[in-house]
Amino acid sequence: MQRPHIVLIHGAWQGSWAFAAWQPLLEAAGWQVHAVDLPGNDSSPARLADATLDGYVAHVGALLHTLDAPAVVVGHSGGGLTASQVAEALPQRVRALVYLAGMMLPDGFAFSDIIARCRADDPTFFYRGVEPDLLWDATRSASRVPVATALDLFVHDCEPAAARDAASRLCAQPESGRKVRNRLSAARYGAVPRFYVECLRDRSVTLPLQRKMQALSPGAHRISLDCGHVPQLACPDALSAALLPLLADIRSPAQLP
Repeated sequence: MQRPHIVLIHGAWQGSWAFAAWQPLLEAAGWQVHAVDLPGNDSSPARLADATLDGYVAHVGALLHTLDAPAVVVGHSGGGLTASQVAEALPQRVRALVYLAGMMLPDGFAFSDIIARCRADDPTFFYRGVEPDLLWDATRSASRVPVATALDLFVHDCEPAAARDAASRLCAQPESGRKVRNRLSAARYGAVPRFYVECLRDRSVTLPLQRKMQALSPGAHRISLDCGHVPQLACPDALSAALLPLLADIRSPAQLP
C-alpha cells in the first residue's frame, strides 16, 4: 500500500525544525513527511528575493511536483497563507489543507483585517500579539522575536527545555513573506477539503481570531485542542490522534480546472 504524503509548512520566524517533535509520529503512522524550509527563512536566508507569497508557492509547488501522489498540505500559523495559495495554484496536487492555529484568510484579506473585524464586532476585544515586541533590522525589512516573547506567546505550554530550544532557534523573518494577502477562488482553493486545528489556549493567534477566520472562510472541519500556539510541539500525540484518522478518509482530488 502506498504511503501517503504530508507536506509541512512552517510559520513566520521558523524553519522545518518546527515540526521535529511531530515528524516521528507521522512517520510511525505511515506518512511520508516533507517539512519545507521557505526561502529567505532559517536555512536559506540568502534567498530573500524569493521570500514572497509567490516565491513560497513556487518552492512548495516544486516539491509537490516531485511526489508520486497528491499530498496533504499543513500550514502552521503564518504558514497557512502559503498553504492556501498552494491549493489555489495546484489543487490537483493537494489532497487536503490543514491549518494548525493557521492563518486561513479569505481572498484579499490580511491578518490585520481579521483583527479589525474582531474589534468592530466586539468593542471589548483586546489583542496585543507579537508586533509590539518585534526587533527590526535597520531598514525594517525583517524582524526577529525576542526569546522572552516567544516563550510567553508561542511555547508557554511546551516542555520547558523544548520551549527554550524552539524560542532560541527563531530566525529573522522578511516582511515580504509575512505581510501578504491571498488570491483565492472557490473553483480551485474552495474545492480542496480543509481542516482547522484551533488551539484553545493560543496567546499569539488567539481563539477569537481563529474563530473569526473560520467564520469568514466556512467549510473547514474543526478540531479543538487544549493547547497553545504550537500543537505539534506542545501535544503532538493529541494532535495525531485527533487529525490523522480524519485525513485517512480523504480521497485524492478530482481533476480541477
